[in-house]
Amino acid sequence: MPLTDTAIRTAKSSEKPYKLADEKGLFLLVNPNGSKWWRLKFRVDGKEKLLSLGTYPDVGLKDARAKRDEARKMLADGVDPGENRKAQKASKSERAANSFEVICREWLEQRKDTVEPAQTAKTLARMENDVFPWIGGKAITDLTAPDVLSVMRRMDERGARYTAHRVRSEISRAFRYAIATGRAERDPCPDLRGAIPPAKETHFAAITDPKEVGGLLRAIDGFRGTFVVKSALLLAPLLFVRPGELRQAEWASFDLDKSAWRYFINKTKTEHLVPLSSQAVAVLKELHTLTGHGRFVFPGARGNARPMSEAAVNAALRRMGFDTKTEISGHGFRAMARTILHEELHVKPEVIEHQLAHSVPDALGTAYNRTKFLKERKAMMQLWADYLDKLKAGAEVIRLHPAA
Repeated sequence: MPLTDTAIRTAKSSEKPYKLADEKGLFLLVNPNGSKWWRLKFRVDGKEKLLSLGTYPDVGLKDARAKRDEARKMLADGVDPGENRKAQKASKSERAANSFEVICREWLEQRKDTVEPAQTAKTLARMENDVFPWIGGKAITDLTAPDVLSVMRRMDERGARYTAHRVRSEISRAFRYAIATGRAERDPCPDLRGAIPPAKETHFAAITDPKEVGGLLRAIDGFRGTFVVKSALLLAPLLFVRPGELRQAEWASFDLDKSAWRYFINKTKTEHLVPLSSQAVAVLKELHTLTGHGRFVFPGARGNARPMSEAAVNAALRRMGFDTKTEISGHGFRAMARTILHEELHVKPEVIEHQLAHSVPDALGTAYNRTKFLKERKAMMQLWADYLDKLKAGAEVIRLHPAA
């Protein structure tokens, strides 16, 4: 006799499990603890098997019968429903292991030793905020160009077009990693070129007028923040290295007696040498009395174990009243030096570019050599520091060399 909802609902537990039979192999197992489990009894190759169909009341009588009928159809087609379920679970587990999020995190982890920690953190943040919630759970082999485009469009619609293009590039690199490790066959991202208009090119804000530079230097001299941040502000125009290279500088890489700073640039994968002017050495020696016992030249405000925040210099500039988007930013000191050294002091472009650690191929194809033009670069760095002193003092701006 078929089961009824009333019989199931009123079934009481006993000391031992017992069964309430329905039809076509379906029954309800009532356990001593009161739980009620749907089971389907069936045979494959003469061997009796059981298939779990869920618990009551989560799965009602009608749903249990529908699951039974689905399993019996599989049997009629020659498919063992128990083995089919195992295969589906295994497939689901495999797909989860090969999801875009899992592979992307793996890609970020394996490259972290060759990429700045801050860059890895930013890439991960973009993925966690704008990518993983939408496509992170999908198997990477199932992702298509329209899937990636939908992610880009969400960012573009909120005004983050540059970020959208950057994320496309990062997704593409994760795909290439998956291809290299045998978990994907192609990268759909190249199909999206032109799908979203290019972002308008922006440049880091920089002051390149000598008189305005003088005002900036005087403002830095009057900065009332911490000594560490003020020292970074004083050195930024003198050294004009990348902001990340400055804030992560380590004392072990400085030789103040020889007026030199040597370090490895992750971005270009090259060793770099910065000749230090007498003014830079003076700032560093004074700072050494405060931070020289630790690893970082500019330790963070919360302890010596980490370098100064990447936002510290720009925050200080804003505190002094400068707009870091339109006037001057931490990165803008490079453009300042590059422009004035060439246009006002007439230093050869190749000398400037080498000091900026830019790739400048020569006749032999050498892209960068840390000691090339070293004599000229030493002279240039001292010339630059002396020139900045004159600007800060408000001296008349004159060309130190005749125009070429």
